[in-house]
Amino acid sequence: MLRLFLALFIFTVPALGEELSGIDALDGADVVLLGEVHDNPDHHLFQAEALTALTPAAVVFEMLSGDQAARITPDLLDDPEALAAVLDWDNSGWPDFGIYAPVFAALGSARVYGAALPPATVRASVTEGAVAHFSGNADEFGLAAPLGPGEQAAREAGQGAAHCGALPVEMLPGMVAAQRLRDAELARQVILAHAATGGPVAVITGNGHARSDWGVPRVLAQAAPELTTLSLGQLEAPPEGTAPYDLWRVTPPIDRPDPCDAFR
Repeated sequence: MLRLFLALFIFTVPALGEELSGIDALDGADVVLLGEVHDNPDHHLFQAEALTALTPAAVVFEMLSGDQAARITPDLLDDPEALAAVLDWDNSGWPDFGIYAPVFAALGSARVYGAALPPATVRASVTEGAVAHFSGNADEFGLAAPLGPGEQAAREAGQGAAHCGALPVEMLPGMVAAQRLRDAELARQVILAHAATGGPVAVITGNGHARSDWGVPRVLAQAAPELTTLSLGQLEAPPEGTAPYDLWRVTPPIDRPDPCDAFR
């Protein structure tokens, strides 16, 4: 259940950047975060288009563990059924592999990195904190420092809303800690990927992790300030004011069941 709602968390946020004018606007950064609403096929089609245009040296996936990433071979990229089987995607908790297949088909020669942590690790971070379960330097990645009270409150409220108000209030700080842990691991894999390949590095991830105000870009700004980043949010409605991405695009929403039905 935790993975399901972390995956479905669609932020309603105030805005910083500007609407994407064309695919060429994504070029030029060391790291390009390509956000998504996980179950929206249009978002994955655009990510595939962006990867084809950017030809990154490495691609970091929120959806893959390091072990899964290591199983991907060039001959599998154009065989969605075989690739899904190798990745055991049907048991991953992510939406149907068919909507992600265009992203993998567009990888070209990019090296693939996985940033997904074991579900047990994420669950443990909810009760034990992010620092205890991060394999990097917690200070360098900003995990050891508490959030400001305003941001902490906003993020707890967001987690409560994303889980339909069904979580005990005392659990919300832990849910924020788990999200911070996943941001830090994504950033750690980006740094490793850039060091190994020279970049650029693309990141396939949910909109929440792509946020420039408190997601992966902020972690990278602390842990690897020499890297330039560009974040793209893909939204299903125009933002109210400005969105917390360098660039954003709006697509029609898909018809999906109400995720809160699981709590009723």
